[in-house]
Amino acid sequence: MKKILFTLFAICSTTFIMAQQIQNPNPAPAPETIKLSELSFDFGKIPQGKPVTHNFIIENIGKDSLKLSNVQASCGCTTPEWNNASVAPGGNTTIKVGYNAASEGHFEKMITIYYNNGQAKQITIKGSVWKTPEQSAPANEALNIFKQ
Repeated sequence: MKKILFTLFAICSTTFIMAQQIQNPNPAPAPETIKLSELSFDFGKIPQGKPVTHNFIIENIGKDSLKLSNVQASCGCTTPEWNNASVAPGGNTTIKVGYNAASEGHFEKMITIYYNNGQAKQITIKGSVWKTPEQSAPANEALNIFKQ
């Protein structure tokens, strides 16, 4: 019984080792098919409640057509707009990313671009939203002396 178990163990171990040697542990990465004009954009300081937008340009540097299947933002305050049409090799397309600036404070939002059947890239927008005054500034009475 021990001989049978030892033989089965040896066969299983050999098969496992051979299977590990056949698989390539470092498969070659897929060739790049898109080139982004920038990976991140900083809006700087923006007033609360004033939406802002920025256009990211994507160039097709591959040999086949480029198809954006989805562009997804990390939250509802960020809205990407893109064209579903295929982009020919050497051509480009634009993704317009908007931020609603509803909440005060620093923000950093990720946008994921899905293209060509499962490939993905991420871009980022960031900035700081400052709170706008709730009422306008009071009238400066000292200026009345100049009106006479």
